[in-house]
Amino acid sequence: MVNLVFMDIIIQSTLNTLRKSKFLLESLQDEALCDSSIAPYHSSIGTHIRHILDFYDCIFNLDSNIIDLTARSRNKDVESRCCSAENYLNSIVEKLKSVDFNMNDIVDVIDDLGLGKTKIKYTLGAVFSQANSHTIHHYAIINYILQGLNIPFEDSEFGYNPTTPKEPIVN
Repeated sequence: MVNLVFMDIIIQSTLNTLRKSKFLLESLQDEALCDSSIAPYHSSIGTHIRHILDFYDCIFNLDSNIIDLTARSRNKDVESRCCSAENYLNSIVEKLKSVDFNMNDIVDVIDDLGLGKTKIKYTLGAVFSQANSHTIHHYAIINYILQGLNIPFEDSEFGYNPTTPKEPIVN
């Protein structure tokens, strides 16, 4: 019972976070999705969306209790076409809705932390939790790009971790 509650919290939080991607993609045109003109990194909203979704895709490509976060698909079409990004997002959301993992299971996660690939033991719950935080982090970067492109996006929590202190409203 405890694991089901734990799983539900992680999955529902993740679905709530990814819902913001859906709203964002519905409000963009392809030109804005792939615009990489904003300094200093010259990345696009599309590259960040693709990167976010690739992270989840790696989790779902779990093979023999191994998740390889370096084996991302990097589909360029997702970076440049809103409809492709929405399709990819929808496939990840459907997988999340039908997930049947034990969040306490131990898996080996392969990642490159800057010194080459390394293998780290995680629980599945920890991997999904990391993916959710990773998504929010990239939303912050996307928010910066949106501002640089003068594209309004009406979500005051977009790119902010739920633990970020909020400034008190002064009248």
